Amino acid sequence: MDKRIKVAIVFGGRSPEHQISLLSAQNVYKSLDKKQFEPVLIGIDKNGHWHLNEGGLKLLYKDDPKKIQLEEVANPVLFSQNTNEGTLVSKTTFKSMGEVDVIFPVLHGTYGEDGSIQGLAKLANIPCVGCGILGSAVGMDKDMMKRILRDAGIPVAPGYTYRKGDENMAYETIVQEIGNELFIKPANLGSSVGVSFVKTQDEFEKAIKSAFDYDHKVLIEQKIIGREVECAVLGNLHPEASIPGEVVPKNNFYSFENKYIDEKGAELHIPADLNAAQVENIEKLALNTFKILECRGLARVDMFLTSEDQLFINEINTIPGFTNISMYPKLWEASGLDQQALITKLINLALEENATMNQLKMI
Repeated sequence: MDKRIKVAIVFGGRSPEHQISLLSAQNVYKSLDKKQFEPVLIGIDKNGHWHLNEGGLKLLYKDDPKKIQLEEVANPVLFSQNTNEGTLVSKTTFKSMGEVDVIFPVLHGTYGEDGSIQGLAKLANIPCVGCGILGSAVGMDKDMMKRILRDAGIPVAPGYTYRKGDENMAYETIVQEIGNELFIKPANLGSSVGVSFVKTQDEFEKAIKSAFDYDHKVLIEQKIIGREVECAVLGNLHPEASIPGEVVPKNNFYSFENKYIDEKGAELHIPADLNAAQVENIEKLALNTFKILECRGLARVDMFLTSEDQLFINEINTIPGFTNISMYPKLWEASGLDQQALITKLINLALEENATMNQLKMI
């Protein structure tokens, strides 16, 4: 009798980061310990419809970040929101397609990393790998993230939040306050989608328009002169930090193309060339940020290190990239935890967190 834990690996989705999710899902599936866990592969197409991939992960152009897509879309399913069922139901026959014990979301960006699937998991009382609703939502919205971190005394890049219809964002005022070298980014996206680096008013206006294609809220941030360092965090109430790594982009910043398209777009230094004091401060800040934002399970904390050894939080990623070359798994590999052990740990953390929450009194 098969007593393996059934893990629903959920990937794809409606986010502009759909393709990156597919790349990450390949690696999670490949690295999953099949002796302990039975994978249940659920691909969500760009229209938000769920499809069960039976017999293995089915993707077209699986090595091309621009063209990769779902192949198996002929087995549509629904996931029961009823508490403790964890049942997949065929959308065609309405018969049960089996049950799952834990959800492993590999959904980068909106409709997955923002608390959406975490809310579904909570309704169904199914363990879910990673952060809960609050940590996911706050981590996704960079504006709210910065507000909370500032209140806690955590340094972040100076900047503004710009909303559609806002009439009080004169370019001249912004330049006077924080300079003309600016990053423009949608508040609720990752993988550098919709992000622009600008130096002129014309570039600024075009970047604002581009960012609004992805979100109703846009961040305008001062460029911080410093090294881009990243630290992976793993755990629930007592998280641990990996050794830090450094990203050295070829151009002005670590763009989508540098991350996934151009193999020579950036250099990843793991571990980063840092002294003991710098490593300690980076790990401490990563853990503090993780805790302040009510994170659980995993997150990658990105920050800048200036020549004066000042640290500024750039952002936190609660479902970081999980491709074979992504920083999160690579940082843990360098810290002594291989990818299979890492994924096993993440699933066990989800089971532990769910058990802890179920100990709370109900009305």
